[in-house]
Amino acid sequence: NRLHKTSFYDVYSETITSTTILRSRILMSHPAIHPNVRVGIGVLVKDPKEPTKIFAGKRKGSHGAGKLALPGGHLEFGESWEECAAREVLEETNLKVHNIKFAHVTNDPMLDENKHYVTIFMSCECVDDNAMPENMEPHKCQGWSSYGWEELESYKLTSSSCSSRRDIADTTAVLFGPLDRLVEEAPTNVLMFMEVKK
Repeated sequence: NRLHKTSFYDVYSETITSTTILRSRILMSHPAIHPNVRVGIGVLVKDPKEPTKIFAGKRKGSHGAGKLALPGGHLEFGESWEECAAREVLEETNLKVHNIKFAHVTNDPMLDENKHYVTIFMSCECVDDNAMPENMEPHKCQGWSSYGWEELESYKLTSSSCSSRRDIADTTAVLFGPLDRLVEEAPTNVLMFMEVKK
């Protein structure tokens, strides 16, 4: 029994060690690999003048360039989801928001770019009913507009259907990965927030 127990733990220890060594070798031979999953915040900011729409803009100068995305960014150390949402919206659009609530979460591996995110979607409203977004980071965004759910659905183009769907005027308006997945999953919280009638 003693010999059997020792053998079992030896094999277990050797397996764990071998796995760790293999992982280290892979990372050393592929420096572009990003081993950590990051947390992103995507913010659904309701257009105060058209409450069935939310603000989104085309990304620029980073991964997902040319694709439609929500305001948002990385969750910083020590931040709450609500704090991150308010900060990112202010930094990117100069809008002050409140009534910030959890809306949905998606798992977003972006294997072509060696990235993997878990995206937490938060919904909120503008403090000022007359406020409109400003493009505070023109090097990162082409500008902000508001979109309804049906518009977002129409922009949900996959790589296989992009060339065949010429009925859509702007075929470059593909949704950024996390937003694409959000529209695909169509969570009840989001549909209710955007007052979608299904």
